[in-house]
Order: sequence, then C-alpha cells, then structure tokens
Amino acid sequence: MIPVRGIACPLPVQRYANVSLAHGGGGRMTQQLIENVFLPAFGDPVPGERHFGAVLDLAAGKFAFTTDSYVVQPLFFPGGDIGGLAVNGTVNDLAMCGAKPLYMSAGFIIEEGFPIDTLRRIALSMKDAADAAGIRVVTGDTKVVNRGKGDGVFINTSGIGRVIAKQTVAPAFARAGDAVILSGDIGRHGIAVMAAREGLEFESSQSPIESDCAPLNGVVSSLIEAGIEIHCLRDLTRGGLAGALVEIAETAGIHCEITEKAIPVREDVRGVCEILGFDPLYVANEGRFTAFVPESEAERALEILRVHPSGEGAQIIGRVHKNTNPGLVTMRSRIGASRVVDMMSGEQLPRIC
Repeated sequence: MIPVRGIACPLPVQRYANVSLAHGGGGRMTQQLIENVFLPAFGDPVPGERHFGAVLDLAAGKFAFTTDSYVVQPLFFPGGDIGGLAVNGTVNDLAMCGAKPLYMSAGFIIEEGFPIDTLRRIALSMKDAADAAGIRVVTGDTKVVNRGKGDGVFINTSGIGRVIAKQTVAPAFARAGDAVILSGDIGRHGIAVMAAREGLEFESSQSPIESDCAPLNGVVSSLIEAGIEIHCLRDLTRGGLAGALVEIAETAGIHCEITEKAIPVREDVRGVCEILGFDPLYVANEGRFTAFVPESEAERALEILRVHPSGEGAQIIGRVHKNTNPGLVTMRSRIGASRVVDMMSGEQLPRIC
C-alpha cells in the first residue's frame, strides 16, 4: 500500500466512477454518441473498422489522417504538458494505422487573459515533441473566447502520414491465433495527472509517478521494418487497456483472453489505485499500445520492442481464441478465476487528455 499525503479536501471515488459524457472518453457512452449522432450524419467510410484514423487510398499512395482535441487539466503535469500531449497523441494515432507521421496542424482555443508566457511555453513544448517524433507543424489557427469560457487553452491537432505497413493494420484484422502484446506498464499517465490536479503526493521507494507520454512511431516503425506481421495496433488512451481490448474484440468478432499477472503495473501505481478505488485496466496511458501479431512472431516482436525506451517493458499478456465468444474479453485473475472485462459507461478520471 502506498501512503498518500496532501488529501486536505475529500476525494470521493464517486466523482470519478460514473463521469458524464461531457468529460469525453472511450466508454459505452462515447460509442453511443458516435453511433446515434455522428454516423447517421456523416456515414461510415469503412464500415465496422472503428480505427483512430482514416486510411486514404490516394494516387500517390496510402495515407493515414487523424484528428483529436486536448483539454487536459492541469496544463502541466509530471512527465508532460498539454503541448507535448497534443503532438504525441496525433503522432501515435497515425502510428497505430501503420503510418509514418509527416505533417500536422495545430488549432488553439485560448481564453481571454491567458498568459502569453504560458502559451509560449506550450508552443515550445510542441516544437520539441514534433522534432523528436519527426513530424512538422505546417498550419494552424487561433481563436480567443471570453474569460471563464475556455479553461485556459484547448488544442486541436490533425495529422497526416504515409502508410508504411505492407498489410492493413486495423482492429477488424485481429484474428484467432494472435498473441496480444502490451508495450509496457500501464496507469502512470492517469495517476500522474490526477495527482497534479488534486494536489496529492505519494510516498514511494520508486521514482516519482510521471506520465508515460511519448511518441510511438519509432518503435512501431521498427516492428514494420523488421517484417513483423502486425494485424492490429491500438494506443491505450481514454478507456485504458480494457477499453482498447473490448473495442478490438467487438470490431473483429474475436474472443480475447488476457492474464492479470502478465500485465505490468508499477507497485506504487497499483497501490494508489487500490487506495482511491481505481482499476489500472481502465486508467489512460499516453505512451503505451497493444499489438496483435501471430503467435509465431510474438517473441521476435518482443525482442524488437524491448530495444526501445517505449517498449522495454513489453510483455505478452494474452491470446485470441477461436471465435466461440465473439466480442468477448476475459481475464484470468491472479488466483486463477476468469472474469469478463467490459467497457466502462464513463471514465474513472475525467480531463486527462
């Protein structure tokens, strides 16, 4: 158990247990919003695929295109900030499509009175993140809203990248016989942001809990260049590991079984989750992903992943069974029992990306 200091005000678990749709997220309510509002309006260009980006087949080749918005509070947190988060989030969504990120846009909705020095600090963080990931910010926009209407600053980014994977990489292509690989420990981003927001301090023998926010295109490119047959990639943002696996299982019509003891969670993160009533499986990450590859290639994929800082803690956490229970994710617990892993109706931790 991890001692917690600094909880002067109550931190009710109920606050995070059933967050409304207004907080965004990757749960059932978001799926319903997409299915009941946006798909009827815009259609489904690739029915059933439900990826984090669109793959466009153009005359010059295949390109991935994605967009996302970032509303995290606080703007600066251990291990990152909204600027680096905005760049890495877009880079990672492109990487999950098997693409090399090339160009991106950045739109800023700025609250009246927001300090210019703080905005400059965010912009420089974005530059550093873009340089590290090898992507260029080539266009953008700014809008100013009335004081009290913008919560400091919101950032929207869109990105485009060239698809370098030879085969289609998407949730619908996960299949029976695949191994499920997790690139590293989970839960640090959500806990780091929550601690900064609530003013909590955690005593731990390990290094301070910091966000895992990082670009994933380098490690993904290594898998692709090594010829690993990748069926599906998904970064573990809102909804966490559990949300990602359920979405993939439902999209592909597969039964995915994972093993709890194989899932790496830092002991201090696990302890904080126990104290505050969170489940690490549902806590968001910003530098972790899961890969579905043929079981015969899983060990070689692990060797490649573990060379990179973002993949040094990679583990095989499960396998895909024959489609006897399509859309189902189950987990073998530490004591050997099996339970269903479902998607949450809301978010445990709002406003963390």
